[in-house]
Amino acid sequence: MQLASVQARPRRAAEEREEPPPGPAPPSTHHSDHQFKNMKSKFFNELTHMPMPMWAIGAIVVVVLALVACLGFCIWKKCINKGKKPKKARERKGGRGRRKKEGAGEGEEGKEGEGKEGEEEEKENFGKLEFTLDYNFTDNQLIVGILQAENLPAMDMGGTSDPYVKVYMLPDKKKKFETKVQRKNLCPVFNETFIFKIPYQELGGQTLVLQVFDFDRFGKHDVIGQISIPMNSVDLAQPLHEWRDLVGGEKEEVEKLGDICISLRYVPTAGKLTINIMEAKHLKAMDCGGLSDPFVKVVLQHQGKRLKKKKTTVKQNTLNPYFNESFSFEIPFGQIQKVQVLITVYDYDKLGSNDAIGKVWIGFGASGVGLRHWSDMLANPRRPVAQWHALCPEEEVDEALKKPIR
Repeated sequence: MQLASVQARPRRAAEEREEPPPGPAPPSTHHSDHQFKNMKSKFFNELTHMPMPMWAIGAIVVVVLALVACLGFCIWKKCINKGKKPKKARERKGGRGRRKKEGAGEGEEGKEGEGKEGEEEEKENFGKLEFTLDYNFTDNQLIVGILQAENLPAMDMGGTSDPYVKVYMLPDKKKKFETKVQRKNLCPVFNETFIFKIPYQELGGQTLVLQVFDFDRFGKHDVIGQISIPMNSVDLAQPLHEWRDLVGGEKEEVEKLGDICISLRYVPTAGKLTINIMEAKHLKAMDCGGLSDPFVKVVLQHQGKRLKKKKTTVKQNTLNPYFNESFSFEIPFGQIQKVQVLITVYDYDKLGSNDAIGKVWIGFGASGVGLRHWSDMLANPRRPVAQWHALCPEEEVDEALKKPIR
């Protein structure tokens, strides 16, 4: 028995050595499911307690994805363009190489041609003007016809211009004519005729100027271009009809008297005309100290007969007075077409007579801005229409008033 037990012990020890060690116990599925549920509930609890709602988070995610997509598209386009540029550059280089091989003489001609083209491109385009000239020897009249213009440059922000043509003679400058404004038109048609009564013997020393302006209701009118025609270079024995290119216009060197802003309003049913003297600027200095004491006088005329007159207050020591004073006049609708408004800016003088700084003529028989302002007022009843006017010498306006109205 002892021998059997001794033999059994080594056998059991060998079996124990042969048996592999037990592996780790499989994880409990019940415990892992419970842990996942806890994490899920914790995540959703945090989402629900966030200060930002779910729809806002979704919107942010969509915006971020859109930005990423746009960025990727831009990078892709840039890479494609980079790949194409070397090919175009090689084509240009190859073209230059072929032109060089054609001969040195042709190359020099090409350079000259390119230089001429560059000069033409550098020349600014002012457009061109069609006009006619004729002289009536019987009546001593120079007849100027302004027909049309083409390819005028755009002077306004909207890519258009409001052109009109001013016609005058140098060095006299006393008599000036203006065409009607063609609104928003770079190829305007005027078809207007103007007559200067000048003896033929005096024409040789004068120059006809056709100056194209861009009309601006609330500021200075810009010069688009001009044509200067020395009369001693024109054969007036026969009519002249031609197109000419406009060149860079220079502003007339005239004495600047200042500008005045006036508002007009007419109510047809009540027969009431309201004139508001708003302000003036850059007035001519009339006093020794380089300033003026301006005030404005408003006179209404009907067929040359004075109807009423009004005056503003005096503004002391200023060249840019602000008035904002209104005057009302009773004018029946049947008479408003023939009314003339004369506005004169004076410098007040305590000791002597008041000196006239400048004068404006608006209404019947006026020309240029004065006529257009009156027409705009009649075309827009009950609405105030404001306009800046350049002051003219009082003698010039008075002389024009004496002439018969065409």
